[in-house]
Amino acid sequence: MSGQPYVEIYTDGACSPNPGLGGWGAVLVSPAHDHVREISGAEPDTTNNRMELTAVVEGLRALKRPCRVRVTTDSRYVANAFTQGWLAGWKRKGWKTANKDPVKNRDLWESLDSLVQQHQVEWQWVKGHAGHPRNERADALAVAAREALR
Repeated sequence: MSGQPYVEIYTDGACSPNPGLGGWGAVLVSPAHDHVREISGAEPDTTNNRMELTAVVEGLRALKRPCRVRVTTDSRYVANAFTQGWLAGWKRKGWKTANKDPVKNRDLWESLDSLVQQHQVEWQWVKGHAGHPRNERADALAVAAREALR
């Protein structure tokens, strides 16, 4: 797998109010080729968690072939699903949480799970609104997409 291209994806979601009008943004960086691609979108009736998930789904969908990927997100919800094994547990339990409730956003989790299988993904959490340049840019893209829909 080490011969695969390496891509960094920085993602963020924004919703105001929550639930309400939402946007997502992703910044894809190919360090080897000094290339940056920005993508974003919005939905009229959504939640912040759905936008956080959508940003990662769309970032991974934008990749044209299997890659080594580092996804950087400020969403503990997204990062912990992978780093803490939540997603594997939900699947084992028939898409139920530890409290036996149905997993919220299952459609997006299933899409993300499928996309992750196509790549070698490393997860990195960063604190939101703490000055990380690429995370701040993903946030700006998400907010701009949301506001354009308004």
